[in-house]
Amino acid sequence: MISQEQESLRRFLLMLCCGDSSRADDIAQEALLKAYLSFGKFEGRSRFSTWLFRIAYNCHYDSLRTDGRRACEPLECLRSCDIDDETSVADRRFAYQDLYQAIGMLSVQEQAVILLFYMEEKSIKEIVGITGMPSGTVRSCLSRGRAHLKVYLEKTM
Repeated sequence: MISQEQESLRRFLLMLCCGDSSRADDIAQEALLKAYLSFGKFEGRSRFSTWLFRIAYNCHYDSLRTDGRRACEPLECLRSCDIDDETSVADRRFAYQDLYQAIGMLSVQEQAVILLFYMEEKSIKEIVGITGMPSGTVRSCLSRGRAHLKVYLEKTM
């Protein structure tokens, strides 16, 4: 089960960590270890991926609290993004520079909701399960996040 979710989980954490692959890997490793150790507590009331993402999201949030930093510094997103395709990483960073900067400007909660909804194609219900936010809060974070992205991207164009 975990092998099916690894790529998606890593992509989510990589974006939350603004492209810092070593930090994302550390959080992913911690999340996978916690999931393994507490697998007996998985009740099956949600999809396995929702449960795993919840653990990873909590690990990320804990790392922010203990490190005392914001989720992303806007330009950090451009430094080291691991995207595998035919274009060079530098070309991809440049092509999506405005988007990465805009995502970096969002609050931690807005970042998580936007990334889960658009990049990981999670439903509102799954995002509620992952973040622990009420449904209305997820919807408002999604709405505010879209509005903030739109305003920021319109300014840069």
